Amino acid sequence: MSLIAKSTGGADFKNPPNGNHLARCFRITDYGSQTSKYGSQRKILITWELHGEDDDGNPLSMDDGKPYAVSSYYTLSLSNGATLRLMLEQWRNKAFTVDELAGFDVKNLLGQFCMVSVANDKGVDGKEYCNVKAVSPVPAAIKKAGLPDGYNQTVLFSLDDFDRKIYDSLSQKTRDRIASSPEYKKVVGNNLV
Repeated sequence: MSLIAKSTGGADFKNPPNGNHLARCFRITDYGSQTSKYGSQRKILITWELHGEDDDGNPLSMDDGKPYAVSSYYTLSLSNGATLRLMLEQWRNKAFTVDELAGFDVKNLLGQFCMVSVANDKGVDGKEYCNVKAVSPVPAAIKKAGLPDGYNQTVLFSLDDFDRKIYDSLSQKTRDRIASSPEYKKVVGNNLV
């Protein structure tokens, strides 16, 4: 008997153009502790909606008119050299204070604007994926001109404050990954429905 894994193709998404875009953080998803080559680490996914126009002056949106969304995974750590810390210090344009390093609530990012630099790179499967390369503060000239209204409702999914309704609204792939974490198993216990 054999067990064959293969690509199912998956959904093809239209990626935003490469470059630096005005963005607003609208979702933070807690994945719990995930195992990688670095061991078990608590992971989060930060998601931004993109605003503005493309190089031709057209609204920066998908075919359905909704803004593009881009995401990046981070280890939930502000240790020296941690990717999340480096990204947040770039976004904030300042280093963390000693007090902030003792505990920074990432929910404070929700609804906040920044500039997100994205690049479309080919994956090992040959498909093109959009990757967040850098995050920086919004230039004063853009702030002065006025920031747009957010499109998406802000959402925080945290395993420390489990909300079944938010969890059920996530994609099946995301729920499966979260359900593999010890934090999920601790919160849900034997109710693994």
